[in-house]
Amino acid sequence: MKTLFLLLLFCHISTAAKHSFNTFYTASSGVANFPEFVGVAVVDGIAAVSCDSNSKKIQPKQEWGKQTLENNPQQLEHYTWQCFERLPHHTKIELYDLKQRLNQSEGGHILQQMSGCEWDDATGELSGFMQFGYDGEDFLVFDLKTLTWIAPKQQAVATKLRWDTSAEIKYTVHYLTQMCLEWLKLFLTYGKSSLQRTDPPSVSLLQKTPSSPVICHATGFYPDRAVMFWRKDGEEIHEDVDHGEILPNHDGSFQMSVDLNVLSVTPEDWRRYDCVFQISGVKDNIITKMDKAVIRTNWAEEPSVMTVPIVAAVVVLALVLIAAAGLMAYRKKKTKCTTIDPDNSSELSEGLNPHIDKHTK
Repeated sequence: MKTLFLLLLFCHISTAAKHSFNTFYTASSGVANFPEFVGVAVVDGIAAVSCDSNSKKIQPKQEWGKQTLENNPQQLEHYTWQCFERLPHHTKIELYDLKQRLNQSEGGHILQQMSGCEWDDATGELSGFMQFGYDGEDFLVFDLKTLTWIAPKQQAVATKLRWDTSAEIKYTVHYLTQMCLEWLKLFLTYGKSSLQRTDPPSVSLLQKTPSSPVICHATGFYPDRAVMFWRKDGEEIHEDVDHGEILPNHDGSFQMSVDLNVLSVTPEDWRRYDCVFQISGVKDNIITKMDKAVIRTNWAEEPSVMTVPIVAAVVVLALVLIAAAGLMAYRKKKTKCTTIDPDNSSELSEGLNPHIDKHTK
């Protein structure tokens, strides 16, 4: 399974005005809990239809993929033939032959095929490719210019010689130069609203603390075939740069970020840096200059050297005033309690000296 996922990473990312149609086929032998054959057709990096030997069905992965097959029964018939007859038969024979030739009687083995074309709808330029991998390594690559197979390793030479003289060459050329483009245009017709939809992002510069990296963050863009990077003096840089993954938003759009460590960047050099965002289907890049004035932060300016003693002095003065006010209030209260009213002096005296005989006055 890991090998299959690694293979899918080779899927071409379309650039502006370019579209691609790629197929990925995986045949396995001795791999537990995995179909003997799996196929996926990918349009502009999006899985359109798939098939496997367990389900025995062509399964649309997108609504526009389903519409394409429903409205073009000849396409469905061809995919069915490819997925369940032609390719499984060929790959099974080739797997058996490789295991015998390499003396591999036991264990799991995987043979993979990648093929497809890329078409520039502005210039009409078309390019095609086909290659095979065995157990995760390059096995055979088709050269469309010389119409021959290239064997990167010695164990593939025997297969190369056999395939170079077979009728498969004519079919391969026909597929890469005609059929592939026809299928691509067909899928683009039904998937136009999705495949050719482009939403530009909102790009911001963020920084958590003065010593943190400057984050170039883009969100709200579609499709997810996008790249973002930092430049210095107009040249892409890789040192002190950390690329984040493309993540989905709740509304179906996407977000991504790329960080730049600025600890070694002097203040006067900030203007030499900018962040570039590129998305498939849009010719103009979104460029954001690294400017402290536009960076969004969640921290305040550090207090200056003079700020600390000034604040301390204000606090001390406030405490002194509070203490003084409290002392004055205490003294006032005490004075009020000990003052004798002249009119009541005799009664107060008697209250304080109850044993004095009134007749002695």
